[in-house]
Amino acid sequence: MNQIVIMGRMTRDPELRQTPNGVSVASFTLAVDRGFAPKDGGERQTDFIDVVAWRNTAEFVSKYFVKGQMAAVTGRLQIRDWTDKDGNKRRSAEVVAENIYFTESKKSREASFGPVEPKDDFSGGYSTPVESSDFSELDMDDGELPF
Repeated sequence: MNQIVIMGRMTRDPELRQTPNGVSVASFTLAVDRGFAPKDGGERQTDFIDVVAWRNTAEFVSKYFVKGQMAAVTGRLQIRDWTDKDGNKRRSAEVVAENIYFTESKKSREASFGPVEPKDDFSGGYSTPVESSDFSELDMDDGELPF
């Protein structure tokens, strides 16, 4: 079984590209804090994990997520072997995203970044799940939730 779940902050805005066949692909990096502090009392370590998303998921993340925003990603680990410009064999690990989730409320997001408007700067023949549904953000305070 190859299932990954990570949560962290975007280190940059997602970069959306198109393959020669017109398939959308977005790449970004999440800064993920380790769940423990070193025994010597030092600061927690942070891992910077590369993530790639395809098709509708790529368009969704590039439209609604920005640098610094908290996100949760579920997907699978992929190891790629490649050769650099000097002919050396290299190996890279990345998470191929299946789902990307908002992990902070709209109110806390706006407090950190100001109002975040959806970005409409992508092209391609695919629509995001948000655009093709009756999705709308609820304007309510999370303080009344029982958990």
